[in-house]
Amino acid sequence: MKIISKVPVLGFAAYSGTGKTTLLVNLIPLLNAQGIKVGVIKHAHHNFEIDQPGKDSYEIRKSGASQMLIGSKKRWALMVEKEATDQALRLQEYISHLDQNKLDIILVEGFKTEALTKIELHRPALGHPLICKTDASVIAIATDADLSEKLDLTMLDLNNHLSIVQYIIDTFCFHDNNADD
Repeated sequence: MKIISKVPVLGFAAYSGTGKTTLLVNLIPLLNAQGIKVGVIKHAHHNFEIDQPGKDSYEIRKSGASQMLIGSKKRWALMVEKEATDQALRLQEYISHLDQNKLDIILVEGFKTEALTKIELHRPALGHPLICKTDASVIAIATDADLSEKLDLTMLDLNNHLSIVQYIIDTFCFHDNNADD
C-alpha cells in the first residue's frame, strides 16, 4: 500500500538499540534551523502511558473515556483508546491524524515493515542483518562503520548529523526558491 501524504514521509528503520530516537533528536533541531517544520510518528511495540497515575488526564482516560484531549496554551494531546487486537494501526492511519498543512516533512521512527521511503540505521558491531536486503524502500544507509559488502545505495555517516540533514534537504527538494541564480 502506497503512503498518501501532502508532505514527504521519510522513515528511519533499524533494529532496537541502534539509535533511531537519538538520531531524530539530533536531526530535528537542524531541520528546524533550515526552516523545515517536522512532524514525527513513532511506533511503539508495547503499551505505553504518556502521563502518570494520579494525573487528571490519566484518571479520566482510565475511568473509561474512549478519547481524552488535554490542552494548554502551549500544547495539546489527544489520547484515543482502541480495542486491543493483534494488529496495530497502519502508518497511513496515523498520518491522517497530523495537520499536514503545518508541516514540511513527516519523519517516521519504526514501522520498518511499511512500504515507505526509509533511511536504514546500521551499526555493524551489533551484528544485525541489513534491512535493505529485504526492503526495497530503503534509499540510504546511515552507518558508523564500513560495511562488509558494497551496496548500490547512498551511504551516510551516522555520526555526521549535518550531512544527513543535507541529504534530506537534497532528496526532498527543500531549497530556498528565492535564492539568487
